[in-house]
Amino acid sequence: MDVREIALKHALKNAYTHGGKAQLKAVITAILAENPDLRKNVKSIIPMVKEVIEEVNKMSLEEQERILNEKFPEALEQPKKEVKKGLPPLPGAEKGKVVTRFAPNPDFYMTLGNARPAILSYEYAKMYDGKFILRFEDTDPRTKRPLPDAYQAILEDLEWLGIKPNEIYYQSLRMPIYYDLLKKLIEKGGAYVCTCPPEEWRKYRDAKKPCPHRNSSPEENLELLDKIMNGEFGEGEAVVRVKTDLNHPDPSVRDWVAFRIIDPNKHPHPLVGDKYWLWPTYNFAAGVDDYLMGVTHILRAREHRQNEIKQSFLYKHFGWEMPKAIHFGRLKLEGFILSKSKMREMGVRGDDPRLATIRGLRNRGFAPEAIREVMLDVGVKSSDASISFVNLAAINRKVIDPKSPRIMFVENPVEAVIEADEELEAEIPWHPKVPEMGSRKYKVKPGDIIYLDKNDVVRAVKKGGLRLMELANFEIKEFDIKEMRLKLKMVSKDVEDARKRKLDIVQWVPEGRKAILWRPNEGFSLGMVEPLAFEKRGWAQLIRVGFVNIQGVEDGTLKMIYLHD
Repeated sequence: MDVREIALKHALKNAYTHGGKAQLKAVITAILAENPDLRKNVKSIIPMVKEVIEEVNKMSLEEQERILNEKFPEALEQPKKEVKKGLPPLPGAEKGKVVTRFAPNPDFYMTLGNARPAILSYEYAKMYDGKFILRFEDTDPRTKRPLPDAYQAILEDLEWLGIKPNEIYYQSLRMPIYYDLLKKLIEKGGAYVCTCPPEEWRKYRDAKKPCPHRNSSPEENLELLDKIMNGEFGEGEAVVRVKTDLNHPDPSVRDWVAFRIIDPNKHPHPLVGDKYWLWPTYNFAAGVDDYLMGVTHILRAREHRQNEIKQSFLYKHFGWEMPKAIHFGRLKLEGFILSKSKMREMGVRGDDPRLATIRGLRNRGFAPEAIREVMLDVGVKSSDASISFVNLAAINRKVIDPKSPRIMFVENPVEAVIEADEELEAEIPWHPKVPEMGSRKYKVKPGDIIYLDKNDVVRAVKKGGLRLMELANFEIKEFDIKEMRLKLKMVSKDVEDARKRKLDIVQWVPEGRKAILWRPNEGFSLGMVEPLAFEKRGWAQLIRVGFVNIQGVEDGTLKMIYLHD
């Protein structure tokens, strides 16, 4: 097989498996994988490969499949599916006794990064016939003020991902529990009220010395605690600290803050208003709740190891047994806007398709199965992992392709008047490989106007004609480049005649209906779409454009969001 034949095979295969559009990089990679000797001449073959890809991309999916079947049937064979490895066993886990939790802070909407611990924790609970807890960690109304909408949004996002919590808790509604345990901790001598100014406290900490309040009696501390509760101290004037090891090598571990004052008049909480003056920090509330809720295994990112050390002192004071923590590496996300602060700066909604929020991904058109598969593939590796938009798109494509009708759409529409001796009819399947999806019929009468893509027209003018997909073959009779109008005269119906003439088989749009396509990172474009597309919602593939999520109709225009190729 010569190099051009090899290029044709891989261009056809790549185009056919990606909605009719081959990509140069992928085709070159496949060619070199088949024939490594070509690496030394790769620069010289690129122009030829580009030419082959251009030819292939002009074909319809049906034409691509036909040639593959005739010339390269082995390229259509499906590779054997790899047997997916399950999640590794949890240390010390017993069937029916595992309890996991997902504990988001509802200060923003759930992101793709949040999906990892949520999905893994839920899957492990299912694996061991255990229990999965959802806990909203919302005890910081000042720096991480909860969004009222985020609570419900997170519940909806989890449901969309197929995650059903056995129990749901809101930490802001558990404040009496935290106060009760704080008093018990003070009585045990495990915590104290500190009124040192922050700068003075840091000097004691860095010198590994106790501050003057560390050795106060439980009675003195409880008295100060009552004053704090009564609002006699302002923000920053007092904190409650857990006694740890003053010689610990990590300064942040030394007598860490368990409670701090947050003025409820300045920072009311969306659920409990101005009811509480003293709020627990993350490590106190999370540590207490993990024990009280019977959590046996915590799956979280590696950076939480420091929190585990801090909470271990709390557990020692109470004589509790620590849950087992499984720390996984960082998850790097490429091609997504993920930073919560960046999202807030943009002033965008949580369902903006440019964001890596679960709602944004859902609105763009990603399937929950794809997100779950990505996260389960990444698993609980201790090493860092990376997910790119391309990775996620490849998995999503496998999920949605068989569910996506093929739709004719042109972005740079050119009017074409049909000249024919008879009424023509085209029957076009909604999906070339899913016959149960059915087909649609369009009739074209002499004198009717259809719409073509400008690029297809320019190529057809050079060749003197074209074939309208599933309709007939035409020659170019007139072309007004200024007005972007042309006349097409039918010359035959047979597809074999089109092949002999080497005509491009192009998509076309009858009875032009307007459509807006939003490419989230590029902007909007206006085009024409076939009429029956107005009846579709959700996933679709625009022929030779890519997959989209059809949003609906507004002011007589079909609105679509570009998903991926």
